[in-house]
Amino acid sequence: MNSDYRIEKDSMGEVHVPQDALYQAQTQRAVDNFPISGITMPKQFIQAIAFVKQAAARSNLDLKLLEYDIAHSIIDSCQEIIDGQHLEQFPIDVFQTGSGTSSNMNANEVIATLASQKSGKTVSPNDHVNMGQSSNDVVPTTIQVSAALACHFQLFPSLERLIESIDKKAESVGHVVKTGRTHLMDAMPVTLGQELQGWKVQLEKAQLGITHALENVTALAQGGTAVGTGINAEPEFAAIFANNISVSTEISFSSSDNFFYNLSSQDAIVSLSGQLKTTAVAIMKISNDLRWMNSGPLAGLGEIELEALQPG
Repeated sequence: MNSDYRIEKDSMGEVHVPQDALYQAQTQRAVDNFPISGITMPKQFIQAIAFVKQAAARSNLDLKLLEYDIAHSIIDSCQEIIDGQHLEQFPIDVFQTGSGTSSNMNANEVIATLASQKSGKTVSPNDHVNMGQSSNDVVPTTIQVSAALACHFQLFPSLERLIESIDKKAESVGHVVKTGRTHLMDAMPVTLGQELQGWKVQLEKAQLGITHALENVTALAQGGTAVGTGINAEPEFAAIFANNISVSTEISFSSSDNFFYNLSSQDAIVSLSGQLKTTAVAIMKISNDLRWMNSGPLAGLGEIELEALQPG
């Protein structure tokens, strides 16, 4: 066998895995079976699944189901992934098994390898890292955790800066009177302040819509396991997990009041997607207003002058 590869075994037999890979047989099978797009899972998803696995290990430790050394080796390994390390060890194509089993096992295997190195013990991807879990609750939970993280720590700060900038500009130029228009035809006079405040409220309402949609997104599937019954998970696991992941992400998550809903649908994410689309349309509308007002410089409206960023 080529020295660049090693042999790993699973229930289906032997498989060749790159020598320096932290993942094991099931990840390699997924890479071999689904060479479809060459696009791997996004960084945000990988870091979110590490948050999920970390919170699960803490919860199983709280329930005295995991040995202290093994639990903390898993927790520390997950933190490395959350911090941006080992991302190259997640080669799974975005087009894969419908339940995301490939990505779940990829995370389990990488974390297990790292945890084994840290603890000096054999950490199992299934029995330890995936304890009390299933791909069917891990992946929906990861999708919702990654979306909530992106909204709270990327989108909301950006929207708030934009709203603040519009409000500040309204203070400086709000007194200027201009022509209001319908379908570009002259209508009644308005001030720039009135237009700008309209944009501000549009963005505030869009952000409020996202906030409301996140109420369902932050109710998690974790604890439902394979089909929603919670089989193979301790009854207290879901609530303890929700508390642990809330602490680690600094976002208030809860356990879903119906795991069958979370496992059988993506309605919460679809709803959030709709609110994100509303926000995108609002920003596009504001951009087009600015484009028209800045048109010219000789034959356009020329009501405002935006800073030139490049010729033309």
